[in-house]
Amino acid sequence: MTDQLTSSEQADRYSRQERYAPLGKEGQARLKGSRVLIVGAGALGTGIAETLVRSGVGHITIVDRDYVEWSNLQRQQLYVEQDAIERMPKAMAAEKRLSAINSTVHVEGKVLDVRVDELEELVQRTDLIMDATDNFDTRLLMNDMAQKHRIPWIYGGCVGSYGITYTFMPGDTPCLNCLLGEVPLGGDTCDTSGIIPQAVQMVTANQTAEAMKLLSGNANALRRKLLSFDVWRNEYISINVDGAKKKDCPSCGTSATYPYLSASNLEKTDVLCGRDTVQIRPARRMNLDLQHTADRLNRLQEGKVESNPFLVSFTTGVHRMVIFQDGRVLVHGTKDTAEARTLVHRYFG
Repeated sequence: MTDQLTSSEQADRYSRQERYAPLGKEGQARLKGSRVLIVGAGALGTGIAETLVRSGVGHITIVDRDYVEWSNLQRQQLYVEQDAIERMPKAMAAEKRLSAINSTVHVEGKVLDVRVDELEELVQRTDLIMDATDNFDTRLLMNDMAQKHRIPWIYGGCVGSYGITYTFMPGDTPCLNCLLGEVPLGGDTCDTSGIIPQAVQMVTANQTAEAMKLLSGNANALRRKLLSFDVWRNEYISINVDGAKKKDCPSCGTSATYPYLSASNLEKTDVLCGRDTVQIRPARRMNLDLQHTADRLNRLQEGKVESNPFLVSFTTGVHRMVIFQDGRVLVHGTKDTAEARTLVHRYFG
């Protein structure tokens, strides 16, 4: 398709972008020579990918382990009804649509469950990592990998009408591990609390604006603050988190060990012998409010919720999930570890 475009057509494609003085032709040329890895092809990932592809970023790799479902179509802008009917892997559906949007960009979709080995391979020759994931185990893994290879990455999250984003610059800003416990980075999920598309669009707009600054050689224009907002409540907060940077941080400190790249600090997934059950243990021991967890699941009205002081049981369809106070979850009704992780991240974050 690229060969079918005339030189004037190719030149005109980015003309309005190049007229923006801080970008110009030089900045556009830098975008063309850039390589971006997008981890996740859900609401954030599809929005990020489409913006960067339309903007002319030269090489986009988008990775996801899931397939398109009907509930995705409300906010995941690259997919159409036929993708849901065919249960197309998100990464492949995204690659097809993105390539049709801009044939001059090399788009590579990969159907993968991102773990250490996969991510180590994916970050080679990558200029920027975009976070579009749905869980903190993967984000902590991305954080350590980014610190190890000195690759900038841009965090983004949204649920309900709330969104949050921050640009991590290894060697300069605090890392995600530094911020844990300092700022509210976690919470409900889209499946338990819902989401409106405007919250997604606000996060992707801010993430991709930061990406274009970095990739075009305008790092001096980065926000350098953690941004959080609620589009329904009309709240917009920018927080200076420079003081959260820790010299002894195991992920970015002077003697960094990158703990989340170690097997001992990864989420543990085991198929229980003789049972149609997968056990998932989080990388970090938790202290869950089980009553709050039960209340969230009850509001869904999607399944049966039972609880006692020690655990919460949630049955939906053929699966029953039992979560304990330390964050450990038993997923009954499957031996597929990838399916079990998807269910846990969907309902428990």
